[in-house]
Amino acid sequence: MPMISYSEYLRQSAVPKAVIDVFLAQTQPTWAQFDPEVGYRLGSCLPHDGLDGSWTLSSCQANGARTSHLYTQQPCRINTYGNSFTQGHQVSDGETWQEYLAAHLGEPVRNFGMGGYGVYQAYRRMIRTERSPDGAKYVVFYVWGDDHCRSIMRCRYATLYQGWPHLHGAMFHANFWAHLELASGEFVEKENLLPTPESLYRMTDPEFMLHALRDDLMVQLYVAGLVDPASLDRERLNALADQLGVPGLETDTPEKLTKSAYQLRNAYGFAATRRILELTREFCRQHDKELLVVLLCPTALRELLSGKPRYDQVIPDYLEQQGYRYFDMNPVHLSDYRSFNLSTEDYLKRYFIGHYSPAGNHFFAYALKDTLVQWLNPRPITYCGEESRRVDFKGYLPDNKPA
Repeated sequence: MPMISYSEYLRQSAVPKAVIDVFLAQTQPTWAQFDPEVGYRLGSCLPHDGLDGSWTLSSCQANGARTSHLYTQQPCRINTYGNSFTQGHQVSDGETWQEYLAAHLGEPVRNFGMGGYGVYQAYRRMIRTERSPDGAKYVVFYVWGDDHCRSIMRCRYATLYQGWPHLHGAMFHANFWAHLELASGEFVEKENLLPTPESLYRMTDPEFMLHALRDDLMVQLYVAGLVDPASLDRERLNALADQLGVPGLETDTPEKLTKSAYQLRNAYGFAATRRILELTREFCRQHDKELLVVLLCPTALRELLSGKPRYDQVIPDYLEQQGYRYFDMNPVHLSDYRSFNLSTEDYLKRYFIGHYSPAGNHFFAYALKDTLVQWLNPRPITYCGEESRRVDFKGYLPDNKPA
């Protein structure tokens, strides 16, 4: 059976109007809600995706942050940004790594993560929040998995619609958003093509989806194995490869096409991430904020556990060479793995149910906490030594009742 063309693939990505209706009306709980800049942000929902077949209670506050419960009456010094591993997808509100840290440190840790974001969308969410009254002194910027590549897509939905049927329910997201594109050798920041609720209905039009995405090179690289290779813009893709200093597309066999598209999209994504990290560090410097970059990638982790080089090594190398403060969770897992006599799959089941389980978030929080304690000035109340014994518990007890 002949494969469909890239143009036809895009036409088929048009969204049913009823899906947009539910997403915008918010007449029932939805995982995401519309955002004019980054496409969507967290909603309140009860997804059936938790530990042991449970439903997870995932709710948001008025500012779009995940609901916090611990020490929220205390001043907040730490804001966290990133994708679903920052948000804590597949666990309930009190089971995120931020809440575990808040419990241990005795102060709130805000969670502005959102599933599906790329590095750039997390950056845009960060600068908007950090310019608002919700800003904090310490910024934790989490980079996960293929966040690198999502930064450069105009609309991630086009890469997901065939394999994720649940996108047509309460989990609809991945609509158009602000993004980066490479033009004339420089990364250019681009705004959301559909920045109003009314304009979002253009996603229901097959011809609009074709017109808006036919020259999106990152979307082409993601779906290269699903469409007729002859329908891809190989001239521009190979020019991109030359610009990035990597091999171009090989279309002799499906295997070669898949491998070469994967290598090119990673090179494109890693280049974008380096630029976004520069922007993030400069923003924090200008606004007198401290930055901590956090890394975790399940693909890289599996490679490390199997004794192979990690595919994203260029990112920790860049952070090290450029003097960023960063925390890499991947080698922490590798060290932990070596203390067991388990297969890779059995080890991963200790902490992952797709995303982190509650146990995974707990492990991550306590792996990160020493870095945070050494970073914060002054140290958290639970690490102030003898001085902490003089606390009067004001703000720690309900209604400020005396201890």
